[in-house]
Amino acid sequence: MTVRQELASSEEIHAYLLQRLNLALRRPGMMGRETGIRLVLDHLLAAERRPEAWEELRETLDRRGAWTSVGVSGAFEDLLPGDHGCSTASVYAEFARRQGWLETDRLLDAGAYAELRAAIALWTAQDRTWSHVEAAFGPPSVLFGGTNPYYGKVLGYASESPQEPMVFFHLWNGTDPGAGHTWPPPRVEPLLLAVRCGDGPFADTFTFTPEGRRRPG
Repeated sequence: MTVRQELASSEEIHAYLLQRLNLALRRPGMMGRETGIRLVLDHLLAAERRPEAWEELRETLDRRGAWTSVGVSGAFEDLLPGDHGCSTASVYAEFARRQGWLETDRLLDAGAYAELRAAIALWTAQDRTWSHVEAAFGPPSVLFGGTNPYYGKVLGYASESPQEPMVFFHLWNGTDPGAGHTWPPPRVEPLLLAVRCGDGPFADTFTFTPEGRRRPG
């Protein structure tokens, strides 16, 4: 005789999906990259009875130039080199933040956030590294990617106000052209290629460092 197991409540299912989404955003390589993120988003929106929100998001990304035939990852191809898993996750994190879904480790108060936004243009005028970013602005609200310095990652900074756009620092630690696939990379920590912020045309939301301008996608 089969014993029927009691099913999880809708609240338990929703909490589980939120946990999985935040894991997929922070560690996209472990969760199937963009496909994994989109699957969890689809299930979460279905659980909230808002499946139309996915199509609205896709249309918004398409209008901004942040959507391609292969999804968000393709929008980074001509802008940044290397693997775009963490960068892609940061785009979906903006949507999650507006829904109240994104778990953050730290939020910037209005003054610190304004200072960060005001510093971007001048601060990216010279090359920087991961440690430079955290020394200047503190630990991120969300780390997209692991803590291993031999891999690229994205540092996301969020204001206390969900209406303010997040600020993303895109860091890269790939192989130099002509060097072959060496491991570990020649650098002990990743280099900052660009800072991204805003809801305008996708390419216009990037402010590149000199290193970033030397290494287009």
